[in-house]
Amino acid sequence: MNNNSKVLALKYRPQIFEDLIGQEIVAETIINSIKADKIPNAYLFTGIRGIGKTTIARIVSKALNCSNGIEKICKENFCENCDSIIKSSHIDVLEMDAASKTGVDDVRDLIEFSRYGPTSAKYKIFIIDEVHMLSKQAFNALLKTLEEPPEYLKFIFATTEIKKIPITVVSRCQRFDLSRIKSSELFEFIKKIKDKENGKVTDDALKLIVKISEGSVRDALSLLDRALLSLDENTELDLNAAQKIFGYFDKSQLIDLFELILKGEENKVLNIYRKIYDQGVEPKVFINDFLELLYYFKNINSLTLESTNFSLNDEEFSKIKSISNQVDFSVLVLFWQFAISSLEELDIVSNEHLSIEMFLIRLMHLQSVKLEKKIQIENENEKVISNEIEDNISQNKIIDQIKNISQEEKNKPQAQTQLKVENKIFINSFNDLLVTCSEKKDIKLRYELEKNVNLVKFEKNRIEISFNDSLDKDFVKDLSSKLFEWTAERWIITFSKSKGEMSVKEKQLKSKKLLIDEVKTSEAYKNVIENFPDAELIDVKLKKDEDQND
Repeated sequence: MNNNSKVLALKYRPQIFEDLIGQEIVAETIINSIKADKIPNAYLFTGIRGIGKTTIARIVSKALNCSNGIEKICKENFCENCDSIIKSSHIDVLEMDAASKTGVDDVRDLIEFSRYGPTSAKYKIFIIDEVHMLSKQAFNALLKTLEEPPEYLKFIFATTEIKKIPITVVSRCQRFDLSRIKSSELFEFIKKIKDKENGKVTDDALKLIVKISEGSVRDALSLLDRALLSLDENTELDLNAAQKIFGYFDKSQLIDLFELILKGEENKVLNIYRKIYDQGVEPKVFINDFLELLYYFKNINSLTLESTNFSLNDEEFSKIKSISNQVDFSVLVLFWQFAISSLEELDIVSNEHLSIEMFLIRLMHLQSVKLEKKIQIENENEKVISNEIEDNISQNKIIDQIKNISQEEKNKPQAQTQLKVENKIFINSFNDLLVTCSEKKDIKLRYELEKNVNLVKFEKNRIEISFNDSLDKDFVKDLSSKLFEWTAERWIITFSKSKGEMSVKEKQLKSKKLLIDEVKTSEAYKNVIENFPDAELIDVKLKKDEDQND
């Protein structure tokens, strides 16, 4: 095959230890062991995809079998052994894909083949890729040979799932954990490849490729290959074009969206999200990127632009730093918790897009955490808790991060937010909540709580529930508003995948059924049935004693 017709990942595959990037310690250790003639029976390379596991296995095979020896190992003009290994045609170096040959019979054939010494090389080498795919019986069949192989036999294993390999196998190997390639190293590497290919790609577009590849060299080269083929020879690939090609939305859109959430601009927030969604971004990807952005807002002052792994450019980094100084830490923690909760909800709802929109709306209507509580004395025996909200318009600061869930008017007079302590109701259990609904004559809310809600957990200022399909769409808004009105405190209402307790109505029906079943065993019921065979017991009411002392 013409070298120019190969994909970049194969064309620029390392052939010697010096070509490897990011795995210098591994290479040095292997070279030293070969020079000292302390070669292990088996090598085990583990790590994520595309960081050089199979490539290093081939390089080790060449180092062991090079005709010139380890001191003068081939680097340019490859000897016959090295050239055959590169072409995967060496008779003594057998590569096996464990994903397609998983059975014990395949391993037995391998062991049978190992009984014969090498034909033209010093060592007979078995390279088994994705070794974790072997069956349990296949691993057991391999154990004895792996522990005490002939001197001429070496094994090299590669896997992405080290935990799936039996510990008895791992303990018989010299294990090397290959690390992800650092962003700066990977950037310089693909930049050199781009120059060799005479490609026209901006540094920002290359940084996006590094970001998406997540430390995988093969992924980075595959993306670069795709990028170079996507445009005309005379057109330079910039960041905007790369984002469209790879289906990756601009981080600045997410930063703008976050800022508008803090300001409570609901329509603008939803419009930005819908534009992001129209670009083909999956809801789960959006949530994960939102979580990443929250991390940067929290830790931006302790990070450098390089430490963000090219997730941000200079302008985005500066904008986050500017906004973060005016955002309360507790707001970011609250946002993080709701984002994680929304990730779980995506597995429940059928329309993930609508779930994300509701997630963004909930963020804008969470309880305000930037409230300063002051105790003011109006009269001698009367205390008032005043929730004073700092005026973000006059001070041009993003201080009012979250709109109160019960706030229906944007510019309520501050005096209206004052709540008297003497009117405060203490709700410490789900039953207290039902009683309060009755006392306040809120029949609709009590009906929803009793019939359509299953309690999962009830804590101070936090209720976790599951629900059925009949739950009113405004239930959470109504409940949060009423709880704030009755208790003078903000409450968090969360949905859970856990089924929770039976609803109050279900409990009542169950108790009623048990009572009816109990009455049916009584003599009185049997006498009634004897006299009236067609009679049916529908309900039972307990009679209260008029005089408890009788």
